Amino acid sequence: MKVDIDLDDELTETHEINVTPFIDVILVLLIIFMVAAPLATVDLAVDLPAAAAAPQPKPDKPIYLTLRLDLSLALGEAVVPRVGLATALDRASAGDRDARIFLRADKGVSYGDLMATMDDLRTAGYLKVALVALDRAK
Repeated sequence: MKVDIDLDDELTETHEINVTPFIDVILVLLIIFMVAAPLATVDLAVDLPAAAAAPQPKPDKPIYLTLRLDLSLALGEAVVPRVGLATALDRASAGDRDARIFLRADKGVSYGDLMATMDDLRTAGYLKVALVALDRAK
């Protein structure tokens, strides 16, 4: 028996890239990003304020406005009615509406009451308000 091998029947090389594994990897990555992208976003609609203030030096005679737990106001040591806040601030700051007001509030005061006090300060023309807090122990 004679086996005749023909040299013309060799396998021909193809110069094409098999892209099927590449497409599989891309589809898996696409699915991962489609699942992970919603988890990376915040779902709460909050209008956050922007702040870029540098620390300011403390004035010689700071003006402290205190909001107590019973929602009464005190300017320095004197109790001030809410309706007379603007005139009391004008007396304490000598009419300087650019003076910084240091606002202290009891930690039991609600956020809405604190914002109402800040709104009263804005209505009185005092726009520079600093919130006072205790240093947190480390």
